Amino acid sequence: MLEREFFLGFIKVHILYHASRGTICGTEIAEELTRHGYSLSPGTLYPTLHRLERDGYLESGSEVIYGRVRKYYRATVEGRLALEQAREKIRELISEVFEEE
Repeated sequence: MLEREFFLGFIKVHILYHASRGTICGTEIAEELTRHGYSLSPGTLYPTLHRLERDGYLESGSEVIYGRVRKYYRATVEGRLALEQAREKIRELISEVFEEE
């Protein structure tokens, strides 16, 4: 269970990264995460997207594509700032974790 919590943090940063580069939808980000070895169920991914939106890190809009409504997300200003702060912390932690003794 602890491993899941660690990876969920990484996944949130990964989502913010892609949402800061352009719009993303749930299926696209699921495929991207799978490519990196993360296997998320829709029951984990979509609540994570909704939570990031509720917390102000993502904003969404809907489009009808082939008769189906698809929800797209992009990073807000707050989401981009959070991503930059996460990058700084990740750099610091990686440096320490991989530091030679």
